[in-house]
Amino acid sequence: MHATGHDEIEECSLMRSLLFVPGDSAKKLEKGLASGADILLIDLEDSVSADRKEAARKIAADFLLAHRDHASPRLFVRINDLASGLADADLAAVMPALPEGILLPKSNSGKDVTRLSVKLSVHEARAGVTEGQTQILALITETAVGTLSAASYPDASKRLIGLSWGAEDLSAAIGASTARDENGRYTDVFRLARALTILGASAAEVAAIDTVYINYRDDAGLAQECRQAERDGFAAKLAIHPAQIPIINEVFTPSVEAVRHAQAIVDAFAADPTAGVIGVEGQMFDRPHLRRAERLIARAASIA
Repeated sequence: MHATGHDEIEECSLMRSLLFVPGDSAKKLEKGLASGADILLIDLEDSVSADRKEAARKIAADFLLAHRDHASPRLFVRINDLASGLADADLAAVMPALPEGILLPKSNSGKDVTRLSVKLSVHEARAGVTEGQTQILALITETAVGTLSAASYPDASKRLIGLSWGAEDLSAAIGASTARDENGRYTDVFRLARALTILGASAAEVAAIDTVYINYRDDAGLAQECRQAERDGFAAKLAIHPAQIPIINEVFTPSVEAVRHAQAIVDAFAADPTAGVIGVEGQMFDRPHLRRAERLIARAASIA
């Protein structure tokens, strides 16, 4: 792992649940503070109609200013995408209030993240704050070219801490009538987008964040999807309703047993630093397993 990898992993480990809240509703934003989410995603994009964009910017900025010292949840803003013609106005409105991060929708490649990073540097300079302190999350599968560019995010920006995916915008982009089959499983195109997000995030050494589960009354379905996501390598999940947060947090919090097992692997390699493969509890583990164990322990420590 290169020198910055562990730092990035520790940053990424600070999130399990990311709750979207419409940026034009002060009431819903205040309610989001008590949701238990690790990150609030103050939305200026999909949940805000065109005639409410300006109002949403002001409400979002006022909310950020009022809660800038709030330790948890961390406050991010989803701006409109870079091709919309709205992103610069979004940033001009919210960056003086210093959100902790920006969620970039419809990212077509790592170049979009780099472009956003440059814009953020300008705003940070104007605000007189440390360059690079504003983090970036990116939604990378909402267009066809974005989905096919999942491998382009390594070295896009040191600000980047996570990649996520979405099915709804992609289905519209490619003309799919639905993202799921009659059994509720994602169809092949969307399973590919999901897999590419995990691989792209791993290549960039940032967190992979699973997409929303839109049926917010189906607790069992949400829990099952969370378990599958955690199994496959996702570190967190997007949410659209506060009721989803407890389930997401529970599934994405490493269990005591998982942490104990990971620590045993770390300790075994520490006792024999030159070993490439080592035995723990009757199983063989190599260096990739060590890195995974370190990530899990870092996640558990940050959550604690």
